[in-house]
Amino acid sequence: MPPKRKNDESNLELTARERKKLKVADARTIAVQPVASGSGSGAANSGNAVAGSSKTIVRFDTMQGLPASIDVERFTEARAYEIDAMQKAIKTAGESSTHRAWQTLPRHLRRRAASHDVRRVPVGLREKARAEMDPMRRKTSGRPKRGKANQISRTEALLRRQRDKTWLETHIWHAKRAKMENMWGYRLAVTPTEKAFRPSHRASVHGSILHDASYYAIIELKGPQTLLQAALEGCCDPQGSGMKRCITGGRACETHIYKHDSYPFDLIGPITIIWQPLSPESKSTPPSEPPGKSVKRKGKGKGKQIDTSTSPGPAETSRVIWVRAHPAIFEDVFEALQTSASHALQAKKEKDPEAHATIEIADLRGCINAFEIMGPKSSQVIKGALSPAGGEDREDFKKFWESLSDLQTPGNIPRGMVIGLKVLDPRLKFPPKNAKPYYPDPTQPTTHPSPAFIFPSALTAQSEIWDAEKRGGLKKPKYKKKDIDERRAKNLVPGTPLNPLRQDDRIPILLIQRSLEPCPPSSSTSASISNNSQGIHGWTLLFPAGWSMPFLTSLVYTGTRIAGQRERTKQFFEAGVPGFPMDYPTLSVYDATSKERAENARQRWERTPPAKKPNYEKLGTRSPWSADWAVVLGLEKPKSRDDAGEEEGLVSTQRENPPDSTAMQVDSPNSAPRPWLLRGPKVPSLLSGAFITPVQFLGEINKLRVRHHMPALDISVRADDLMKTALVMMRTKMIGRGAPSDLANIYKMDDVEARKWIKAFSKKGAARLGDTSDLSEHDLGEIKPAQEDVVGYVTTGDVSLVRGEGFAIGAIPLMQYLALRKQAQRSVRYWRRPVHCLTSSLSNPPGFPNLPSL
Repeated sequence: MPPKRKNDESNLELTARERKKLKVADARTIAVQPVASGSGSGAANSGNAVAGSSKTIVRFDTMQGLPASIDVERFTEARAYEIDAMQKAIKTAGESSTHRAWQTLPRHLRRRAASHDVRRVPVGLREKARAEMDPMRRKTSGRPKRGKANQISRTEALLRRQRDKTWLETHIWHAKRAKMENMWGYRLAVTPTEKAFRPSHRASVHGSILHDASYYAIIELKGPQTLLQAALEGCCDPQGSGMKRCITGGRACETHIYKHDSYPFDLIGPITIIWQPLSPESKSTPPSEPPGKSVKRKGKGKGKQIDTSTSPGPAETSRVIWVRAHPAIFEDVFEALQTSASHALQAKKEKDPEAHATIEIADLRGCINAFEIMGPKSSQVIKGALSPAGGEDREDFKKFWESLSDLQTPGNIPRGMVIGLKVLDPRLKFPPKNAKPYYPDPTQPTTHPSPAFIFPSALTAQSEIWDAEKRGGLKKPKYKKKDIDERRAKNLVPGTPLNPLRQDDRIPILLIQRSLEPCPPSSSTSASISNNSQGIHGWTLLFPAGWSMPFLTSLVYTGTRIAGQRERTKQFFEAGVPGFPMDYPTLSVYDATSKERAENARQRWERTPPAKKPNYEKLGTRSPWSADWAVVLGLEKPKSRDDAGEEEGLVSTQRENPPDSTAMQVDSPNSAPRPWLLRGPKVPSLLSGAFITPVQFLGEINKLRVRHHMPALDISVRADDLMKTALVMMRTKMIGRGAPSDLANIYKMDDVEARKWIKAFSKKGAARLGDTSDLSEHDLGEIKPAQEDVVGYVTTGDVSLVRGEGFAIGAIPLMQYLALRKQAQRSVRYWRRPVHCLTSSLSNPPGFPNLPSL
């Protein structure tokens, strides 16, 4: 028997493990009825025991003495002790078990909820788990009972949870493996639950990483080609390179969209334009829609027809384009396209009153899904997981698909190249295998063509995904996963792919080359990019709705990691490309995001003890929670302490001005200068002049507007105000240690202080050669800059894993940039004197930003 008291003297010598073993052994021991002394017991055991001995000897070698019949009642009464002992032993042995049912599972199958929910345990162990559960807990763990009239299905229960947001098709899969948040009307994955910061970066640089971008909105425009071009020219960035070469459909164009006829003001955000390629037989045929008939679109959104009239003539070619935009700016993009299309139709009608045309705009949200697969191994992953359907007779596509496994990186093929194809159900090929690159003998001629020599064309971009009827027919797969698994179970050799049947689905898809880099390699500004910058390349996979999970399971099985919003933002940061919307100041989306972030940062600061947080009042920080771009541009004056107190809810002691005071009169918002962001691939060349005046800058802007058939800016827009209110994006790096953070201040310095910094860094390099000096950069760092010297803010800053040092993306006023560039030129002349020498060569002097990008 185990000890019953903790303080028992016999218990002090035993360890906890020994006491547990004794307890388990005692619970598993069956009690035996003791032998009683006396004639009664001797008479009872006379046939089987030998008296006169200290031990009882039981004989099993004889059948003598057994009765011919047994009385059941008397036999049960005689064996009542043994039966009761057996029942108690069974009960105690079960209760003293060291492992419960859910604890016997492998660690990757254990769930915390399995301890109180039988449905979390595999089917084979549910009976044992149900017996181990407490009856009261078992009663409360089940679902509440409902009447038959009030019972709801699982589908209805899940739809109720999507009243104020939308779930992607991969939501349940991501919800089990990532942290989810509500963003832009969707429930999206923010970051994986596992530690995946550095592994995700390595996957984007050396492997492959996948992000479900199905929340991006797609707007379809259909109409005559000339009118569609005019509509895009009225609202797209005039600097956008490649607009004309993308009309064939072989390339996708990445540009920015503005409000109609408002360039360079009223920037909305970045968009991607894809033209439907024309088939060879449809180039000379008129549109198939009858005259005057309105076309209705299927999907989540409703089609909107700008003008209903007769169809265009045979000379006009009807085209279809897709515009992919961020969900935060969907309404603004849709309105801008609608307004621009209306003006294009009006201009067409004024030019030729007898001509009639139609432009249809439709919302395709929920009709087309998208995956972003980034990394050098993304090509091998796509080829290993997908299989083209038979009957493909395009020679260029065959060459491209054969050479896809040998592609070292998707950046080797033309930027924005579009590939259209039809693939089999990826579940038929499960489990997939990555395509291995082929390394031929360099001395032998290779027969595999390089995909870099395949030129984008309309023939390689042909796909049936543009057809709404075929997309609707694929909304729901014909076979469920259960049916596919039953077919796979009948294979004689496990793991072999299934042979496609005639009834299996063939899914049309689009592959679009995607690159994240500061500017195209062919641009004239590539020399200004830092040598250690590295672009990230991959593919954008477009496919019909309803097929996210079949594609996701096959792509993830190949070893591809999953990226959330944090990992996708870091891809932009490591590539040196501003991400939307956090790196787009002066936009309404940026203002809403920064306001929410400022409120969260302020609440976190208020919860922090005073000894653990900075005192911004003593430090003199003007705006610790958000960037005051209007003050940096000089459009507003810094807020005083009294004004700040009034905003926080404090009552000001100053007497207010009377209502009829002239000090209360301010300019209207339309007449007041407004800040705007200068973006585009030609910004570095636009500002490359040694000396640019406001008049010259206004002339360059008007040239870009005229190129897109837009009138020059109004006379009310003064050249000085245009240049004064402009912001440019910039990339900065840390010369020494440290890393900038978000909302870090960017200060300016005079020539004297700049020369001191240059001398300090020069002496730091010369000290290694034996030169000593009392000038230290630490002493210069102790100088407290004034808040009036703030010329910009960092929008995204952190330690760059690619560069191995602090890196930041920010914005400064255009006037300040020109002033800093002149100061840098003066400092370079001083910096290059023979007296001062550096051990390393730098592309820019310390403390000065690089050329603006994009």
